[in-house]
Amino acid sequence: MSIKLSILDQSPLFEGDTPERALRYTVELARRADALGYHRFWVSEHHDSRSVAGSSPEVLIAYLLASTERIRVGSGGVMLQHYSPYKVAESFNVLANLESNRLDLGVGRAPGGLPRSTLALRRGAPEEDASLSGKLEELRNYLHGIDPGEGDPLEGLRAEPLPEQPARLYVLGASSDSADLAAKLGLPYVFSLFINGDLDQAEAALKRYREKFVSVDGSQPESILSVSAAVADTDEEAEGIAVESDLFRTILASGRKITIGDRERAEEFGKQSGEEYRIEHVPSPLIKGSASSVGRRLREAAARSGVEELIITSPIRDFAKRIHSYELLKSYFETEVEENKAEVSSIEAV
Repeated sequence: MSIKLSILDQSPLFEGDTPERALRYTVELARRADALGYHRFWVSEHHDSRSVAGSSPEVLIAYLLASTERIRVGSGGVMLQHYSPYKVAESFNVLANLESNRLDLGVGRAPGGLPRSTLALRRGAPEEDASLSGKLEELRNYLHGIDPGEGDPLEGLRAEPLPEQPARLYVLGASSDSADLAAKLGLPYVFSLFINGDLDQAEAALKRYREKFVSVDGSQPESILSVSAAVADTDEEAEGIAVESDLFRTILASGRKITIGDRERAEEFGKQSGEEYRIEHVPSPLIKGSASSVGRRLREAAARSGVEELIITSPIRDFAKRIHSYELLKSYFETEVEENKAEVSSIEAV
């Protein structure tokens, strides 16, 4: 099975870095990914963070589209709970008019920051439906120029400028709930294993998505697995290049769970929530090693979860080694494809 490879870059800020440098690295990585033949390049949304510089994916996407030629570019993802679907549609419709046929709009359910930043983003707006179902349907309609309907207060409204080819909408998540949401709306689904860390749960959620998928206008289920990986020339070298990425899950008394990259911010989330909470340690889901050892594990994960595309994020401090990691991984999968073709040709010749 041929696997498409894509990249999620969070513009990480390591000690000694500046936001300017982190964002420049993201642009350089996108250009290199374009040249290497990666399928898509996504950027994330985080707020009030000193560890990542990407707080406004739609702005960064515009620059990346202008800086690349072939690769699909998009969000991984926009946190729709904070925003008006109409305004998000306007922003992405402008982008789609500027660069058609390679724009993705991934939508996530997480807050993308601590409760304080959520309060600042909403500025007193009421808490939205946690399922996001209604907002996603509204967003899809605006992207495609579908009228809100007769009798609706917004009847006749369109998110101008409407493009000939709108952004492709994806649902991002790390649970069966997000799988159900994507299936119900007939939208492509991305399971974030680099956040969840549980391949068994990813396998179950993706299977559930395909089984419950409701086709819209002839659409077919499209599922992707997002993973964290670091590749070096040898297994031994890989042990030292990656930033260990253990996760910490804040579990609130209300039952809400938020997974965060460090214990201090997980504790701060609990404090800012105003609820009783506890912290759960999640061992690092990072896959690291040589290209062959990481490649085999990624192929196994893809096979188990039934996906034909992997989105890779690499938390490697040294930028040159981060680039090299993506080069090694792409080379491994391309070599494997060529070897499979040669084997098939040899069998057919016999």
